[in-house]
Amino acid sequence: MRETVGGNSLDSLLSEPVPRLVRTIGIPAAVGFLFNTGFNVVDTWYAGMLSTSTLAALSLSFPLFFIIIAFTEGFSVGVTAVVGNEYGAGRESSGRFVSAQVFSLGIILSLLLTLVGELAAPPLFRLLGADGDYLSKALAYMRIIFAGALFFLFNGAINGILRAHGDTKSYRNVLIAGFLLNLLLDPLFIFGWLGIPRMGIRGVAFATILVQALGMSYMLYRLQKYRRFAGAHRHDFLPRPSAWLQLLGQGVPATLNSLTVGVGIFVITWFLGQFGERAVAAYGAAVRIEQIALLPTIGISTAVLSISARNSGAALFHRVKETEISALKYGLVLLVPAAFFLLAAPVLVGFFSGDQEVIAIGARYLRIDSLTLYAYVVLSVHVSLLQGLKRPRFAIAIGLFRQLLVPVPLFWLLSKTAGLGVTGVFWGIFAVTWMAALIAALYCRHILSEYA
Repeated sequence: MRETVGGNSLDSLLSEPVPRLVRTIGIPAAVGFLFNTGFNVVDTWYAGMLSTSTLAALSLSFPLFFIIIAFTEGFSVGVTAVVGNEYGAGRESSGRFVSAQVFSLGIILSLLLTLVGELAAPPLFRLLGADGDYLSKALAYMRIIFAGALFFLFNGAINGILRAHGDTKSYRNVLIAGFLLNLLLDPLFIFGWLGIPRMGIRGVAFATILVQALGMSYMLYRLQKYRRFAGAHRHDFLPRPSAWLQLLGQGVPATLNSLTVGVGIFVITWFLGQFGERAVAAYGAAVRIEQIALLPTIGISTAVLSISARNSGAALFHRVKETEISALKYGLVLLVPAAFFLLAAPVLVGFFSGDQEVIAIGARYLRIDSLTLYAYVVLSVHVSLLQGLKRPRFAIAIGLFRQLLVPVPLFWLLSKTAGLGVTGVFWGIFAVTWMAALIAALYCRHILSEYA
């Protein structure tokens, strides 16, 4: 007989052992993001084949690209938190209704994102020191990416709905297929194979948008097959401000938290830009490698969000607390080999560039980063847990702390005043990440103590 809470039959997220759930949800998410990172690695590799200037332009674009990533992930997290709580509390009709409302809200958000991106890109790139051909390449890439914002947001929204039910496999499939497609589409558009005009860096963007569009089609198919969503009525999809406010109440703080990461990347890129294009190119290449090392963190934090959202909705707070402990243990076990992986830094950075200065700077970053990795685990686990508890505002505060308020003076002090140059920026990242991680852990423990 299945266990019940409040008269509601429990699903696996409410009944299976927490450590097993962390594995079964986290592993598909991590595998999916492995291929998502591979997608970015392929883009970076082909950009490096074109020229160091093109690699730098792609790296320069990352802070703006992260605006789309921030909106997508923030929207997705908000959807998971709201939908997961509704289903966890046994309100299935409300869960279907909120899930349907995601689509009309997603259309409005994507249009705003495209407009803002088109207006903001030129001045922001100039602020980062881009001009001439360097600026033209960055703009050519980002204008295409912003035009396809709808595909990113819909993929994130549908993933948020499925993730609320513990399904991380559908999005994993999209990311794996996207990586394989990108291997073929990048050279097709970049170099102009099979009669297609040579597009250069614009080809990287076209390939990305096409992959996102195909991925969205598959995600819509998967959602339509999902039993709990299949009962939604047509009128559930009509815009309802009350539902939008509920989703935005969770999604906006999550988006702002993600946007602070974009701000942080912007700050880092600005400081590194003071030391030339090669410093920016080196950081861009090193971050792709860092993303591979951090894959376990992404999987674990995804599992924490799904489990905590569903169990807090069902008032099973002892399972929420167990989720925190299990996630931190798994993170420690998985990040130790990842740290050793980064010690092969020169070889790894050399995969993207033959420029010896780029390799040296990128390797320096990765060696310092190996000491920072577990701080990302501690930080992401506690932020995800608070989001699952529908307490997302702390994420904004800690995001501003570690991405803007502390880095600006600290980077200036270490890189300029102390004369450490780019190395000062890298040690600044190490220091501020660990500070934020410890603050997040202490605050989360305080919140969890309220749930006896």
